[in-house]
Amino acid sequence: MDFTQSLLLIALLIAASAFFSVAEISLAASRRLRLRQLADEGNPRALQVLHVQEQPGYYFTTVQIGMNAIAILGGIVGEGLLSPYLEALLGQWLSPRTATSLAFAGSVAVVTSMFVVFADLVPKRLSMAQPERVAMWVVGPMGKVLVAFKPLVWLYTRCTDVIMRLLGLPTQRDERITPDDILALAEAGTKAGVLDRPGQLVIENVFELDTRTVTSAMTPRDQIAWLRHDASDDDIRALIAAEPFSTYPVCDGELDQVLGYVDAKDLFQRVLSGRPIVLTEGGLLHKLVVVPDALSLSEVLHQFRQQHEDFALIVNEYSTVVGVVTLNDVMSTVMGELVTPEDEDLIVRRDDGSWLIDGHTPMQDVQRALALDDLPSAGDYDTLAGFLMVMLRRVPRRTDHVVWSGHRFEVMDVDNYRIDQVLVTREAAG
Repeated sequence: MDFTQSLLLIALLIAASAFFSVAEISLAASRRLRLRQLADEGNPRALQVLHVQEQPGYYFTTVQIGMNAIAILGGIVGEGLLSPYLEALLGQWLSPRTATSLAFAGSVAVVTSMFVVFADLVPKRLSMAQPERVAMWVVGPMGKVLVAFKPLVWLYTRCTDVIMRLLGLPTQRDERITPDDILALAEAGTKAGVLDRPGQLVIENVFELDTRTVTSAMTPRDQIAWLRHDASDDDIRALIAAEPFSTYPVCDGELDQVLGYVDAKDLFQRVLSGRPIVLTEGGLLHKLVVVPDALSLSEVLHQFRQQHEDFALIVNEYSTVVGVVTLNDVMSTVMGELVTPEDEDLIVRRDDGSWLIDGHTPMQDVQRALALDDLPSAGDYDTLAGFLMVMLRRVPRRTDHVVWSGHRFEVMDVDNYRIDQVLVTREAAG
């Protein structure tokens, strides 16, 4: 075989090796969600790739057979491609034995470099850049190669399956998409600029509905505006004017004796029509949903959907009312800063790098803002105020502080035992 024929054969082997490299990496890197979208749009090749991903064993076995066979052939052909010419050149200055050894090494190095660059690095980089497009391009030709290699593939696949079972390893890829996968994609999308930060927070908040308790989104007991069932028209109008809300619990003398709730729009209709507001009239009170304070926000949403209500009373294990929650409260938790006015932000980053945080802020939000890892006794509280109480083992007073994970939490304002503001600063490294 002369030099031209050897060079042409090497080029063909490099092209074949590049094909197998592209086939391997593009299939492994292809995103199932994107392929499913293309398949739903009527792309038959996307559906073929999806089928291969479900059972990739034969496919990858064929790729490995092809790549190893090409590597062996490349070594045989490459060894004699440049050796005679390099040996003749080096023989002018070196001994025949040394010239032969260096010529062999040089020929192998050149041929190996050509395979590494053109049969491995370039094809794999191309496949990683557009994996779905490349996978759909090669899946057809690979199908024909699979048919040609079927006997060998069957033998090697059976051998591999036996070894995998003996080692107790799975033989199929787990295609289940977990919440962590989605959150990782959202974070990657934000870094790439295709998703803004508030949008990423919405996705994170949706998955936190199962872990956030209802108390993290409720209106606490001391802020509930409620009505007595026997209140006069003037008293009701005065309360609505002083504390305008969309919903008011109606109680029999005290907050823990709740009879139901009244919707503000029903009251407004009576006012606009010139009729007096009498809460004892039939049809004005709505059925009350009562939920325990241990429920998650996801479970509360299920209660709202099941009972066709959007307002719930929250009680503790002693049947004492601890707060109220509405569907809007839950949705505001999910939407975060997309719907929260700037002057109502619970967490404010100051110019000096410190944070001013409302004591009622859910600890998940505090952890995210401060990049905190695991918290002590995390199951014993939901808010920043609860965290400080657990850490101090008492009701915090103004100027009390806690140091945790390189941050100093200092109580700035307390109103009737309620922690209003907490200043968080980074502790200087000691």
